[in-house]
Amino acid sequence: MSSPSKIALFIDGANLYATAKTLNFDIDYKRLLSEFQSRGTLLRAFYYTAVIEDQEYSSIRPLVDWLDYNGYSVVSKATKEFIDPAGRKVKGNMDIELAVQAMELAEHIDQMVLFSGDGDFRSLVEAVQRRGVRVTVVSSIASHPPMIADELRRQADAFTDLIELQAKIGRSPSERPASRERESRYRSHQVPERETTPAVKGNDGVLED
Repeated sequence: MSSPSKIALFIDGANLYATAKTLNFDIDYKRLLSEFQSRGTLLRAFYYTAVIEDQEYSSIRPLVDWLDYNGYSVVSKATKEFIDPAGRKVKGNMDIELAVQAMELAEHIDQMVLFSGDGDFRSLVEAVQRRGVRVTVVSSIASHPPMIADELRRQADAFTDLIELQAKIGRSPSERPASRERESRYRSHQVPERETTPAVKGNDGVLED
């Protein structure tokens, strides 16, 4: 009898949020964790996000704290604000952090599940595959245009459309419990780690006012 597959989740927070919003449902992170725990031995579930530190109230903090206490390894850093000729911009790209930790963990896992459609991750997926890891990418082609870059989808061993997981890990925004309204407040103010324009690669994570 073979041993259970060792799995690690790598969640690009802003990209997953944008994809779920496009598909018109909310992610239930407790159900998401349970779903992948049922598929093998879940070693880690990383969640990557940028935090606006200079706000009087950081609307992302309640969700980050909940995830941190409920089985997720949250990786965050402060956004950086700067001015260029085009005006004020906010930058908070988490790609490097995700890539470094994926490479560090590669020798300990059988399967990597990447929740992102960002084409910049294609090279990472290829590098992890060379270490014998099977990579599943979760994003969507059900939206118009698709939320996943074609080169990332082609590189992955398997592709799962987020809409196919809705019944298992999602809930309709209209059914959101009152106790989770703080998560909604976070999402309405969330600053993505990069532009979330579907299927665009090479984005430098810069947002303009």
